[in-house]
Amino acid sequence: MPRSGAFFKLARLAMVVADLFSLQAGFVLVVAARYDGDLDRVRFAGLLTVTAVGGLALVLVSFALRLHQGRYAVGGVDEFKALAAAVATAGLVAFGVALAAGLPRLVPLSVPLIGSIVALVVMATYRLAIRSQREGAVRPREGQPTLVFGAGNAGDQLIRSMLGDPASPYVPVGLLDDDPAKRHARIRGVRMLGGRDQIGAAAIAMNAEVLVLALPSADSALVRDLSQRATDAGLTVKVLPTLSDLLTSRIGIRDIRDIDIADLLGRHQIDTNIGEIAGYLKGKRVLVTGAGGSIGSELCRQIHRFGPAELMMLDRDESALHAVSLSIHGEAQLHLPEVILADIRDAEALRELFLRRMPDVIFHAAALKHVNMLEQYPGEGWKTNVLGTRNVLDAAVAVGARHFINISTDKAADPVNVLGRTKRMAERLTATYARRSEGRFLSVRFGNVLGSRGSVLETFAAQIARGGPVTVTDPDVTRFFMTIPEAVELVIQAGAIGTGGEALVLDMGEPVRIADVATQLIAMEGRPIEIRYTGLRPGEKLHEELFGREELDSRPVHPLISHVPVPAVEGDLQAWLERPFPPLEAILQVDAIETRLVQSAGQQ
Repeated sequence: MPRSGAFFKLARLAMVVADLFSLQAGFVLVVAARYDGDLDRVRFAGLLTVTAVGGLALVLVSFALRLHQGRYAVGGVDEFKALAAAVATAGLVAFGVALAAGLPRLVPLSVPLIGSIVALVVMATYRLAIRSQREGAVRPREGQPTLVFGAGNAGDQLIRSMLGDPASPYVPVGLLDDDPAKRHARIRGVRMLGGRDQIGAAAIAMNAEVLVLALPSADSALVRDLSQRATDAGLTVKVLPTLSDLLTSRIGIRDIRDIDIADLLGRHQIDTNIGEIAGYLKGKRVLVTGAGGSIGSELCRQIHRFGPAELMMLDRDESALHAVSLSIHGEAQLHLPEVILADIRDAEALRELFLRRMPDVIFHAAALKHVNMLEQYPGEGWKTNVLGTRNVLDAAVAVGARHFINISTDKAADPVNVLGRTKRMAERLTATYARRSEGRFLSVRFGNVLGSRGSVLETFAAQIARGGPVTVTDPDVTRFFMTIPEAVELVIQAGAIGTGGEALVLDMGEPVRIADVATQLIAMEGRPIEIRYTGLRPGEKLHEELFGREELDSRPVHPLISHVPVPAVEGDLQAWLERPFPPLEAILQVDAIETRLVQSAGQQ
């Protein structure tokens, strides 16, 4: 037998002996106390009988619970529960023997009960001493002195993980938290040093090099503030992933990672009702247009988890379909009918497809979305965002779809550019078709998403990689940001709670200055790069709005989702379809675009 195995057996045998001795000592101490130290009054034969019976019961129950066979970590909560069960059983058995023996009593009836409690305290004490000694022995001796911000459950687990790994690259030297109730907190000997205002002082006092934000549920505003304070104090900032990104409920040093732009801009606390979502997706035929895009592909990935009867992914880009299929299945299954190569501009093909596949739920994410491009080619925006949406709506009504969720944009609120105007028209078309259908036809409106193709972050990253300059339109320009998974999660939730004809507006948090984003990205790069201001281009707003001037922020169902009514349009759709295609230059005019919309979508 290996030496380690022999040592393990010897250690466990010693623990059994120690537990039996503790039980005997507990009984003897209580008997002595009961008779005020007068041992002449003690019936030693009775005490021996009760102690032997209790000890036998302790050994049998401990064996059944594998208490001494390595099932539990020494000094842990689970071991204490098992130990308490074993000692309580031993005490009750000894009490039963003393009671059954009749008069005169073998020992006073209080002895087995109180003696068991004394024994349990002794057993727990030396187990905690063993645990403390072991933890001290593996405490890391090298590593970066680290401050941990967050004295909650995550911070507790993280510090224990750091101190429990002798090879840990981080050595916790201080704890920080804004909660005044935790000002005297101490975790494994790591003491509280204050709140966020004390980050700089704590870094100097403890010679710290790293600050880890042990706040998985922190929003982006808090992460930005703490990150800036830590950077000013000369600390390297690390974070824990959000709760939804953590692979397990346990947190350790392997979960620590570098801070990224999504932490600074896109963290939102999302609370979705899985029951509501599953109710309209599970077992249903679900179709996603624009399935290869940033939003569409994430929709497909999240919808797939809810077990639809069929998930149909439609896009006109075959490479994008290849990528989304690969991300879901681990291989590109382009030979399966779930991938659909089609163009929403082709009304006839779209209607035929819908009649053949009969989708129950439709997420309409296909759109042209780049502001500056559509200012140059407004006709393309009209064909895809307006006529394409009309085609999808027509086909959805033809098959009696139960849910239709149109993905809109914050630029549809008081629109000033082609993208905003065409997407506002798509919202009004959706509201109009809601009147024709018994299903829920609604729109969901949100701002910029982090990581989308062609986004400002992608542009900044390319400019930084090239060495600069990083171009920003205006020092004061702001935008809303949210990560793609967070936005899609709320889109799916919105589909469950929205009613026909309205637009649901996602809470994007506070708007962020684009210049600050550029500064933070440059700081993460670690080298000086110039920021150059170019001025706002045609169609660009200084500040985006999520609501139009006449819209109110009402949240009757979900705290992060507002409901605003969208006016349906009146008019003869067929009469408009028979007219020539509208002049491209007219699309740039607000009055003309609203006139065409009134003519185009109102056939009841």
